[in-house]
Amino acid sequence: MFRHQLLIAFRNMKKFKTSFFINFIGLATGLACALFIYLWIDDELNFDKFHANHKELYQVMELSKENDEMVVHDGTQGLLAESMAKDFPEIKYAAAIMTPPKMRMKINLVIPGKTINSAGAFAGPDFFKMFSFPVVEGNPSDALKDPNGIVLSTPTAIALFGSAAGSMGKQMEFEMLGKKHAAVVTGVLGEFPHNSSMEFDFVIAFDKLLKDVWPGGKNWGNTGPLTYVQLKENVDADQFNAKIKTYLNKYGEESFTLFSRSFADAYLHGKYENGKQAGGRIEYVQFFSVIALIILGVACVNFMNLSTARASRRMKEVGIKKAVGSSRGALVFQFLVEAMLMVLVSLVAACILVAIFLPAFNSITGKFIGLKFNGNLLLLLAGTAVITGIISGSYPAFYLSGFNSVTVLKGRPKNSIGELFARKGLVVFQFAVSLVLIIAVMVVYQQMKFVQSKDLGYDKSSTITFDKSAAMSSKSDEFMSELRQLPGVVKASALQETMNQEGNGASTYGISWPGKAEDARIDIAVRATDYDLVQTMGMRMVEGRAFSPEFGSDSSSVIFNETAIKIMNLKQPVGTKIRMWGEEKTIIGVIKDFHISSLHEAIQPTVMTYRPSQTALIVARIDLKNQRETLARINTLYTKWNPGSLFKYNFLDEEFQAQYISEQRVSVLARYFAGMGILIMCLGLFGLATFNAEVKAKEVSIRKILGASVTSVVYLLSKDFFKLVLVSILVSFPVAWFAMNKWLNGFYYKISLGAGVFLVALLSILMITVLTIGFQSLKAAIGNPVKSLRD
Repeated sequence: MFRHQLLIAFRNMKKFKTSFFINFIGLATGLACALFIYLWIDDELNFDKFHANHKELYQVMELSKENDEMVVHDGTQGLLAESMAKDFPEIKYAAAIMTPPKMRMKINLVIPGKTINSAGAFAGPDFFKMFSFPVVEGNPSDALKDPNGIVLSTPTAIALFGSAAGSMGKQMEFEMLGKKHAAVVTGVLGEFPHNSSMEFDFVIAFDKLLKDVWPGGKNWGNTGPLTYVQLKENVDADQFNAKIKTYLNKYGEESFTLFSRSFADAYLHGKYENGKQAGGRIEYVQFFSVIALIILGVACVNFMNLSTARASRRMKEVGIKKAVGSSRGALVFQFLVEAMLMVLVSLVAACILVAIFLPAFNSITGKFIGLKFNGNLLLLLAGTAVITGIISGSYPAFYLSGFNSVTVLKGRPKNSIGELFARKGLVVFQFAVSLVLIIAVMVVYQQMKFVQSKDLGYDKSSTITFDKSAAMSSKSDEFMSELRQLPGVVKASALQETMNQEGNGASTYGISWPGKAEDARIDIAVRATDYDLVQTMGMRMVEGRAFSPEFGSDSSSVIFNETAIKIMNLKQPVGTKIRMWGEEKTIIGVIKDFHISSLHEAIQPTVMTYRPSQTALIVARIDLKNQRETLARINTLYTKWNPGSLFKYNFLDEEFQAQYISEQRVSVLARYFAGMGILIMCLGLFGLATFNAEVKAKEVSIRKILGASVTSVVYLLSKDFFKLVLVSILVSFPVAWFAMNKWLNGFYYKISLGAGVFLVALLSILMITVLTIGFQSLKAAIGNPVKSLRD
């Protein structure tokens, strides 16, 4: 019997080719999109979970009240990891890691005759015991015990010494903030997993940082390093958090409380609002999960609609089978088998599509996903096939098997009110989904466009940045003078760190001013600069002046931004004396607010100081008309000052774009998947319009003979679809408004969600509907009525 049912299914596919291909293309496309999304989500969910002890790894965070709001900091005290390991028996290992956000730090690695610019970290001796990074040379347990120890990545070891094994025990130097420090190679790392949030070219012993580079890290009042702990097995994280909460009181830092978060969860749950976890990349995982379900749902709806709409073609088959004794259950099983067979054929095609387009998908998402048919994926595919087959085939199966055999054999039964409502409801669902997708794509595009055009308080165009070297720092004035005199260099200066970064970089609570409340804790971002930074960056002074050699030394002068002055509540800021780290300073100017981090965050109160010795980044505005020649001249100058070093530079606007790479990738993916969803909907509408024209062929012919115009006939065949569009608006617009407002809340600076977006979406869906059903309606309207009446 099962063989007979398969035979009938194949015959129906062959007989009703249009319906088959519409369902096949829709289901194959929907399943392919869902599989792509699953692979992306699976990669996201498994980030940082390759570490053998990832369930016991936690990051220690600090919480403080600032400006009447609870603020979460990932930067901690330099001695916190070592101290906690001694005081809490729940901790198996602890390690501090000193890097800027994203675990990266630019440092020059130096051997005689060669210098390379690299990104790395300072880490405690237990680091490689906690994290399962592959070590191909050396002992992971001892690699960072030597205060001068440095562990290189394999590419870095080859670049410096020719081979990984040949680098072991070799003496070298690293150059940071204009100073050189001795180091010895104690290990070499293998290839990093692609789903790691930490990736670096080298790791230096943390003791070296506290001893030679940053002695201030031993002061409990200074923060910066990230602190990670590995808890012993069966330790309750909540109880541990309760125990460490007030730990810093012991060291006089009562304003901070501690808590820990799972290291593996930080990648997806990295956003905090007023001290509470409030999302992060997990929102994109949830978003695309919904998109996958929606696209599959639209494909299933197509199958249901076309199967029930074309039920008249199967009526006599059902009637005869019932007349000869077939039960309703057997008929339901037959139609479900047909649906399952359609899904399986479509699933095979979907897997082929994914295999073909996976390289392009990886290029768009910046991932390295492979299609490996392991047990989990095969189980998922089987489950998806069964569930999709049941969902798409259940309603047609119960509908078709429910026909009365006598009524069917006498003639076609009339459509029930329930059937019509169900079919129209499914079409409304398709329209509503398409409207939501169109609105989402437009809002994401407009927000990204807003980000690109937002006034940042400085001009990011035609500006390059590159790192200072020790030689350049030791004779900063001389180098800057030569740089400024190069043809094509419009302006040049130096600053402490890049303007484009996650978080706010260096900051301090150590500033007091007249009228400041004793218990006030104001975290103010600090930027050390050289002369001409304001002019080079195209910033604007609101009051006073910028740093200038015309006024003598500005070492005791500071400049605040507007936000800082507003918080400090200074009515006449210029000339006001303040104290910064115990030293008296004079405010010489107020600069217009500028962004030092992404638009996800509000502009922070910021102070600029004149400290050329603390600057690590050169900023140069160049003439774009002679860009190649200018860059060549800067390269020659850089090589002259740094023999053997490679000149690496970045354009400031490209650095700015890199801050929003996640949003840009999500935007591109959303456009593609929205397009696929709308394509599947169009296929379904096309099939329904074709069927509608067939059903009303005789009515249309009679109307035409009686004098009906082509326009009136097209209206007759199309009006029901446009009524459903209007109903879908009532469903989709509130959903889209809520969802997109929630996404926009992730940006501090964002577009307003106006009526224009919804109007454009409505016009788009109307146009899509006209183009989809218009062809069939027009074809029926201009056809020869005699052919239909003869049939």
